[in-house]
Amino acid sequence: MNNIPFNKPHMTGRELWHIAQAHTNGHLAGDGMFTKKCHAWLEARTGTRKALLTHSCTAALEMAAILADIQPGDEIIMPSYTFVSTANAFVLRGGIPVFVDIRPDTLNIDETKIEAAITPRTKAIAPVHYAGEACEMDVIMGIAKRHNLLVIEDAAQAVMSTYKGKALGAIGHLGAYSFHETKNIISGEGGALLVNDERFAERAEIIREKGTNRSQFFRGQVDKYTWVDIGSSYLPGEVIAAFLWAQMEEAESITQKRLDIWQKYHQAFSSLEDAGKLRRPIIPEHCQHNAHMYYVLLESVEKRTEVIAQLKAQGVNAVFHYVPLHSAPAGKKYARTSGTMQYTDALSERLLRLPLWVGMGDAQDKVIAELHNALG
Repeated sequence: MNNIPFNKPHMTGRELWHIAQAHTNGHLAGDGMFTKKCHAWLEARTGTRKALLTHSCTAALEMAAILADIQPGDEIIMPSYTFVSTANAFVLRGGIPVFVDIRPDTLNIDETKIEAAITPRTKAIAPVHYAGEACEMDVIMGIAKRHNLLVIEDAAQAVMSTYKGKALGAIGHLGAYSFHETKNIISGEGGALLVNDERFAERAEIIREKGTNRSQFFRGQVDKYTWVDIGSSYLPGEVIAAFLWAQMEEAESITQKRLDIWQKYHQAFSSLEDAGKLRRPIIPEHCQHNAHMYYVLLESVEKRTEVIAQLKAQGVNAVFHYVPLHSAPAGKKYARTSGTMQYTDALSERLLRLPLWVGMGDAQDKVIAELHNALG
């Protein structure tokens, strides 16, 4: 068997047909027929007030930072164990990320440590749903309400995941999705902003359209469009939306196939966990994840390095994940921490991600066998 990649982008079979349709329709710039279909799907699926496709989740987070009116010196509470975009979106506005530790079970932000991190400069909380598994959103929303803060969900990995039956990304005031090729529902690059609070809906459209009221013009609400606010070109082209629509049409099927692969891993490594060789993911009962990722926690960073090398020698590409932002050069320059980073530091060094993509078939059996061999 050839090398098993960590990720292999899945195609449903209708992507190229939809792209050809977009060309036939004579509209390849943004906000065409397929973009509208994607917006409608997201709004129906999540219950958000308004969904807006963006060219990346990073773009969606940058829009959220503008909508939150982040000013120089404003603080945003978030985990350190996340992708750089979570912090960068706010730093670009002069904001200061304030990192708090993660929970040892879910690796999500520890909601019990958020309140202690709040200062008079705190403007927002940015929970990150790691591996498509929900943060404790009821607690977080309660804290935000008590302190008059905004909640911006980084739900990059969480399309099709829920918390107590509610779609992740649609619980906070604003939410951001990713459709990067490593995610479940993909368009190569791509993202979406979910506007869950009505007061941000009109301005979100304007910011996305380079600071103009172009969308209002096309709806006939104004007789000409002009520059009315700050903004940028955050919308994707119609080729991206056409590809994404083919994925959305099969979203349920894709998610179920990934869940089946995830569950097979989970069962296969039960004996290794019983033997104390690794720890499997822990999923709270009220959280429905989307099988975005399957990871295991090994006993040490040395063991992880050894296992990655052993797997690679057998043609299995397993990888680690984030270097915590608080320990990164830019993290030290632009952000600060609140409390210890005990679990962030310890767990980030032990986490190993396994290949997970639709259509793995026999390749998954090899991954399972080789991890058992490496830890046997």
